[in-house]
Amino acid sequence: MTRTKTLATSVFSLTAAALLALGSAGGATAAPSMGNGTDASTVSSNSASDGNTADYWTPERMKNAVSGDVLASKALSRARAAVGLSEVPISPEQVFPELGHTLTVEGQQASSTAAPSPALDRKANAGESPVSHIGKVFFTLGGVNYVCSGNSVTSANQSTVSTAGHCLNEGPGAFASNFTFVPAYLNGAAPYGKWTAKALYTTSQWSSSGAMQYDTGFAVMNTLNGQKLSDVVGASGVQFNAARGLAYKSFGYPATPPFHGESLKSCSGTAANDPYNPQYNTQGIPCNMTGGSSGGPWFIGTSASGYQNSVNSYGYGSNSTKMYGPYWGTVIQGTYQTASTAP
Repeated sequence: MTRTKTLATSVFSLTAAALLALGSAGGATAAPSMGNGTDASTVSSNSASDGNTADYWTPERMKNAVSGDVLASKALSRARAAVGLSEVPISPEQVFPELGHTLTVEGQQASSTAAPSPALDRKANAGESPVSHIGKVFFTLGGVNYVCSGNSVTSANQSTVSTAGHCLNEGPGAFASNFTFVPAYLNGAAPYGKWTAKALYTTSQWSSSGAMQYDTGFAVMNTLNGQKLSDVVGASGVQFNAARGLAYKSFGYPATPPFHGESLKSCSGTAANDPYNPQYNTQGIPCNMTGGSSGGPWFIGTSASGYQNSVNSYGYGSNSTKMYGPYWGTVIQGTYQTASTAP
């Protein structure tokens, strides 16, 4: 059964449906061995230069940034061409293997006295009120400015942000430049400042072939005014190798119509396997968020205080009623551990 929908940004077929990913420069390097049931050879990373990145992202540039789904579309088209349209569903036991023991890492409350600017108008947000550790991700690739979503996650370095793999690497291809995280963004305001990245991490499966089941990345941020990110905005706990079919609440900044990307939105529901491309090992929840929400966090439960367990990755068509996210198993766990312990 083929189901194709018209998209404002891009249209392409993948196996049984038209796939829209909701959303990138330097060389990749393999991380050292990690142990603990993870495979460090799956990690690809890139150093990022601070420079004048924070000053680069003016309110006008942030407002006019292009949704990152454009990059994901290109990555998926390349992957489709590389396999010669031979991608087909495989048996359930191959699609949903046991990936490892469940790992839970507790979150962190902000310990800083820093507070949002009093000029921030929280009443302007008709969806969700800003959440201190959730924000927008801005980056540049090929001279074009893009936008996605991200979240501060608990880490040994207290400086790690989660997002989609296609929001920091072309998949396959180059890494992003000018990568900046703006927590609690609202209508152009950056109440907790603009945090620049010093290193970007994703799975080698994403950076080398754009494999949708590994569409997750992590950025390690520089300090700002002598403070570390999680001390200022807090950090979500994370969980890997969890049960499938859990109830989730996801957040993001959808920027393509009917949304404008200026405020935080959310979706809630029980996850179910992708019926069109089960080989991606992804799960979907009821959601109509669009491009720009890519990389936004999925929390187990009904609020932003739960453990993060996935990110917004893709939907089917411009009128999609489902948001799909990668299963956070052992491979993504290894990438997280490498990023979260980086200096």
